[in-house]
Amino acid sequence: MGTRRLLAKLGSYLPGEWELRAKRTKNEIVQRVRRQVARRNHNLARLRAEPAQAGTAGYSPGLYGGSMPVFFIMGRGRSGTTWLRSILNFHPEILCWGEGRFFERSFKWEDFEQSQLKNIPPSSLYGAILESQYLKAWIERSVWSTGKTTDAHLANLTRLAIDYFLAEQLHKTNKRIVGDKTPFVSAEVVEEISVIHPEAKVIHIIRDGRDVAVSLMHHMWNYAKNEGGIYDLEPKELERRATHREGSSLPLAEGLFTRERLISIATNWSTEVSQAIKDGPTLLGSNYTEVRYEDLLEKPAEEVRRLLGFLGADAREEAVARCVEMASFKRRANRERGQEDPFSRYRKGMVGDWKSVFTEEDKHVFKEIAGHLLIELGYEEDNEW
Repeated sequence: MGTRRLLAKLGSYLPGEWELRAKRTKNEIVQRVRRQVARRNHNLARLRAEPAQAGTAGYSPGLYGGSMPVFFIMGRGRSGTTWLRSILNFHPEILCWGEGRFFERSFKWEDFEQSQLKNIPPSSLYGAILESQYLKAWIERSVWSTGKTTDAHLANLTRLAIDYFLAEQLHKTNKRIVGDKTPFVSAEVVEEISVIHPEAKVIHIIRDGRDVAVSLMHHMWNYAKNEGGIYDLEPKELERRATHREGSSLPLAEGLFTRERLISIATNWSTEVSQAIKDGPTLLGSNYTEVRYEDLLEKPAEEVRRLLGFLGADAREEAVARCVEMASFKRRANRERGQEDPFSRYRKGMVGDWKSVFTEEDKHVFKEIAGHLLIELGYEEDNEW
């Protein structure tokens, strides 16, 4: 066969063989990559499913992935934060505990060791991290901390710690959304959330400050230091507690409060709630919403449905009804709403209870300090009350 004929014949089939070989090689590579991916996924699933062994702690799934929806319930103490926590925790997709005390760097309980209430942290997590001198010194001197300020690193470490604790507990359940009840003792909490956990959603529950004052006074009576609690009560306050507990349910001639105590409660409620309703929309935007204690009581299904939608949870009728029913006052307190147990955490659960308790002097004091906020929130129409 001549050279030209041989070259012509080779030219007729060699390109086809090359294409076939290239296709075969490509298929082999694809299959090999698929097997590698399958092995990797299998190993990841096994590592996530098995507990850490040999004393080596593993990280919870979602800890760094950013796929864990997080929210915080905040509000002035005795505004219904516990009730709202219970409502949401009964949802099949939501884990809500509290109080984690993650935020409010200024929160510190100096004499916590003397209290019998062992479930209250001695300080906030953020405060504990900020005040760790060895941690700050390490950050200030480490080659790995260049590029950011020490405060920025401490805020990021707080975020990682919060996500760690939330993820650890969420991973033990079949739920996918996690939240903490975070009642504030200062107005700085919203700003801290916006810096430390800006992706988190925040529900701010608001209650008439006068009802807050009545509920808080009973709470302080029940958890006074002389009964193993955390509140310092003046001798006059202890006398009023004794008189109230021994007497009838009628209001005391002097009222529940000393003037100093009511001024303190009204000032804190006005200052902190005012700051929160200002900072919430400004710093958190669409991740912030509010709910009134009174609305939650009057139209629970409607408000719970709205809040579940805000959190991205199932808000269908069955889920809403379960949350409302399981967290009802009757189930929690084992009595009808309005029936008072002065020693219970769920004392009475009423709206407007202050009207039967406040003296004329109490009304004057609260109006002078917080009347503007009561009007702004719609609890009063003018200053004539």
